[in-house]
Amino acid sequence: MDLTVQPFIVGLGGTLRAGSSTESALRIALDAAEESGARTELFGGSELARLPMYDPDVPNGEEAHRLIETLRVADGVIIASPGYHGSVSGLVKNALDYVEDLREDGNPYLSGRAVGCVTTAYGWQAAVTTLQTLRSIVHALRGWPTPLGAAINSGITRIDYGQQLDERVEFQLRTVGREVCALSRVARSTANGFAGVTSE
Repeated sequence: MDLTVQPFIVGLGGTLRAGSSTESALRIALDAAEESGARTELFGGSELARLPMYDPDVPNGEEAHRLIETLRVADGVIIASPGYHGSVSGLVKNALDYVEDLREDGNPYLSGRAVGCVTTAYGWQAAVTTLQTLRSIVHALRGWPTPLGAAINSGITRIDYGQQLDERVEFQLRTVGREVCALSRVARSTANGFAGVTSE
């Protein structure tokens, strides 16, 4: 593995509330990826809210075009969603629906990309169920979920970016970021990444 390779990691997620636990968790994971040598870009809740509902028959506007083109060149992705009624939020799901526009690429959808999954919810059941759903969506998009996914119970741990955080939660989030960076570096240092293998 070439440790000099600098992977490009895209963070996608959050909520409409400024300073949300979900977006704070995503930022912590992205920071860990950067510290491991990655270049990162964030599409937070405010950016995702500007995306219209995905319609394959409607030409993409500027925001959707930027998201798709950024994902197209990404080596890895970190997705963070709140748990809404046992599943991912509509905001995050709509953004992921735009990945359909990568279906004709050489590496279609999220093929060849490591994907870190992070969820936050008020209770363990919702957090874990949402994480399972998110990992299933990533599989359907042919991505490679990292070994560790982070399910955060916001009823116990409140995440505020830049503030002191529970050590166990910080470890989970930072591990997700490091794993995405490491696996993306492996994929980028090989000719075809994981493209020759499917994850379904």
